[in-house]
Amino acid sequence: MAHEQRLELKLSQKLILTPQLQQSIKLLQLPLLELTQDINQELMNNPLLEESIEKESDGKNEQQGTSMDEESFRDPSDYAEAPLEKLFGFTTDNYFEERESDGRDFGYFTEGTEETTSPFERNRSKTDFYEHLLWQLRLSSTSDDIRKTAEVIINNLDDYGYLQSSLDEIANQADVDSATAEESLKFVQGLDPAGVGSRNLQECLLAQLPPLNLQGTLVEQILTDGFAELERKKYKQLSTKLKTSLDEIFSAVKIIEGLEPRPGRNYSSDEPVHIYPDVYVEESEGHFIITLNDEGVPRLRLSNYYRKLLANKKSLGPEEKQFLEEKLRSAIWLLKSLDQRNKTIYRVTESILKFQDDFFRRGQKYLKPLNLRDVAEDLGMHESTISRVTSNKYIQCPQGLLNFRYFFSNAIPSATGEMSSSIVKDIIRDIISNENPQEPLNDQKIVDLLKSKGINVARRTTAKYREELKIPSHLKRKKWF
Repeated sequence: MAHEQRLELKLSQKLILTPQLQQSIKLLQLPLLELTQDINQELMNNPLLEESIEKESDGKNEQQGTSMDEESFRDPSDYAEAPLEKLFGFTTDNYFEERESDGRDFGYFTEGTEETTSPFERNRSKTDFYEHLLWQLRLSSTSDDIRKTAEVIINNLDDYGYLQSSLDEIANQADVDSATAEESLKFVQGLDPAGVGSRNLQECLLAQLPPLNLQGTLVEQILTDGFAELERKKYKQLSTKLKTSLDEIFSAVKIIEGLEPRPGRNYSSDEPVHIYPDVYVEESEGHFIITLNDEGVPRLRLSNYYRKLLANKKSLGPEEKQFLEEKLRSAIWLLKSLDQRNKTIYRVTESILKFQDDFFRRGQKYLKPLNLRDVAEDLGMHESTISRVTSNKYIQCPQGLLNFRYFFSNAIPSATGEMSSSIVKDIIRDIISNENPQEPLNDQKIVDLLKSKGINVARRTTAKYREELKIPSHLKRKKWF
């Protein structure tokens, strides 16, 4: 078969995501804290951007400008001298003029904040778990091989104190034999806190018995011979298996419940992650006021120094000029992307307020079924855009601090019409919280109670909602004593 070369013309449609468009999409889905980090990173990378601490002038320039398009970038040296409002349609002074015109707050500009944290609070932190173990290792008197291998074991512990590697892997890493690795593990398991270096929960609990003088007791017998029954709370089977009374089993189980299943968690150096709302919704005189949270987000402006430097054609070489032109384009695009991000979040919040008006005015029981498509059609946007806007973002409203996704839920049939699945979950949580702990309700009984309230939910759906609420099954919720 002969091969030949020929020219062909083909027409095709492709969606190409430019770096600027990718950045805009990324900014849209970032929550407040990550947005702050991203802007700070951009401040370090782009000399054309700078953070303004002082308050901008209230004056407004009335001169009309042209939109920012490809025509604006044909000769960057021309627009370096021109005012921003003539070239790009905005300045840092009137960039958020809509804030004053209609009460909106698109702000990611913020004033400098004073540090109010006490030096004592800044320096106060928990003891690092690994440093605590290594400190004990350094104070111990043992052979060099044991010391070296024990350090390898400590470095292979997770945050809860469990060993994540096998002894063979430890021996290979420390270049010792298996007997030395085993001896080193016993050494680590003798360190504080008790139970550290265990490979499973059973071994962890057993390691905590010697310091409590519980060796040879029923507690040790349960953990050794009846651990499977203990996990499933089969206390009657455990009593029969160990040939002891049920009361004695209950007394031993109470002691086991007092042991620490995660020895390292009290030494965790991880700070709690605080959730900051992206949007505030407040009611005033029967109307809702939407305010975007800009606390802690750097206030941006373009550097006049570099703009003047770019305007001086003779002072720059070709490479320096190209570099500053690219950075100016990037800075302008970032500002416009941030503006578009805030406007989109504001519009989505407005749409949610419109759909969930009864919820915001009358309370949680009036949450309506809502999906992303409804909001997308209301705003004339794509459903994926609404998904990005509502991802990992929170709204502070009179009902509390809620995730944006809380307002989106499926419709569940009820006697009064359709009900939000979020409300059904809340009802399931209330039913379980009020149950008799010695006779917990199984999923079928919960289904029957929901039907008595006019809510028709299948048993498997009830089980799925219960698991989403992180509520264990009725067998694990049962309290025997």
